[in-house]
Amino acid sequence: MKQLFLFFILLITAHQTHSQENLPTDYLTKEFHKGRRDAFRSLMPANSVAVIFSYPERVFSRDINYNFHQNPDLYYLTGYKEPDAVLLIFKESQGTGESYNEVFFIRERNASKETWTGRRLGVDGTKSKLGIKNVYNGKDFKDFSIDFKKFSKIIYDVIPSDIESNQSGFELSGLIQSFKTKSGINTEDKTSQILYENITNSLREIKTPEEIELMRKSVKLSCIAHNEVMKAVGPDMSENEADGIHAYIHRKYGAEGEGYPPIVGAGANGCILHYGDNNATKIDNQLLLMDVGSEYHGYSADVTRTIPANGKFSEEQKAIYQLVYDAQEEVFKICKEGTSLGDVNAKAKNVLAKGLVKLGIIKDEREVNKYYPHGCSHFLGLDVHDKGNYYNGLKENMIITVEPGIYIPANSNCDKKWWNIGVRIEDDILIKKSSYENLSVDSPRKWEEIEALAKQKSTFNDMKFPKI
Repeated sequence: MKQLFLFFILLITAHQTHSQENLPTDYLTKEFHKGRRDAFRSLMPANSVAVIFSYPERVFSRDINYNFHQNPDLYYLTGYKEPDAVLLIFKESQGTGESYNEVFFIRERNASKETWTGRRLGVDGTKSKLGIKNVYNGKDFKDFSIDFKKFSKIIYDVIPSDIESNQSGFELSGLIQSFKTKSGINTEDKTSQILYENITNSLREIKTPEEIELMRKSVKLSCIAHNEVMKAVGPDMSENEADGIHAYIHRKYGAEGEGYPPIVGAGANGCILHYGDNNATKIDNQLLLMDVGSEYHGYSADVTRTIPANGKFSEEQKAIYQLVYDAQEEVFKICKEGTSLGDVNAKAKNVLAKGLVKLGIIKDEREVNKYYPHGCSHFLGLDVHDKGNYYNGLKENMIITVEPGIYIPANSNCDKKWWNIGVRIEDDILIKKSSYENLSVDSPRKWEEIEALAKQKSTFNDMKFPKI
């Protein structure tokens, strides 16, 4: 019986090993992640240790979890994509004899569970594939010999408190509890968390060549999706169908999904900044605002286009669209090293305010916030609103969005001909020394170009499905 059980385990393991073939080949390399750990370590103060936990799993419905999304900081530093893990980075080498400067505790392999929920790297896989030398199972953390009290500074992020425990003691909840017990930290002390945030902001705000390459792919395939909807859209299309075209194309090109919940809003829905229902059954002869970006190997695009469902802007729609376009063009002129995000926001707001006065929508430029209630830019990368030092000047190889917009909901204090017009144009910009590169240039922004593309036929127009 024992031999039969062992044969079964070997069979499962062999199947799992075989099933790892045909995976993407353009993930970030283990050398990239090691370089990021070394860079992190170089920013740490003397005699310090950094403790970085994985994100928790979250319940979608009863006994089904959401697809797991790793803590971007842990992914950035290791490439590890599983839950129940903690990474320790030391400023100085530790131990006697064979010294070490980092230790990684991860989820243990379990043949039975892997049959149900998928492959796990395990200790050996993490060592070989991710290039981390000192790797242990999570259950070993509790008894691992480390005196946290000898360090001058323990660096860690905000520790979540709403994590379910399975009472094993070595899932995420157990790892966190072991850390608290070993370190005796006061989680109300914010100084360590501020230091952690400052380090990760400084690292992640500047993109490496490897990251820029992944961002190019993520943004480019997002542009292809936007363009396809421009060709396929019509008054009878639903918001959900337009959303689905984006999702299909993202996955067609190898993206794992979207970097944030897609915003696909027609007419009045386009005036809701973070509209997410995407369930209007017909777009009708309205504008369709689509804020949709893929997530490709962890890196999020963030592209917005606003298009007429019938292929042609009305005069009022065109006037608002042109104003938003003009604001974006003026902002592009100052997108370079040294410009502050405050300057970017001020430039966009100034152009929009003057334009809204000229159109008679507002009487005083100070009223611009009624119809332009958000900022113009944010950092972009592993998070759609990525880490970075928002109060410093822009630097070479940062990636930011430029996204002015105007939103005029019904019953606004202006001529009703403007009501329910919502326009945002958003592009992803790579900052250079004295200029910029628009990574999302492949999707048209001029209203004339959008109308021209709308005349082309999409492959989605010929798709026929049974009625239900």
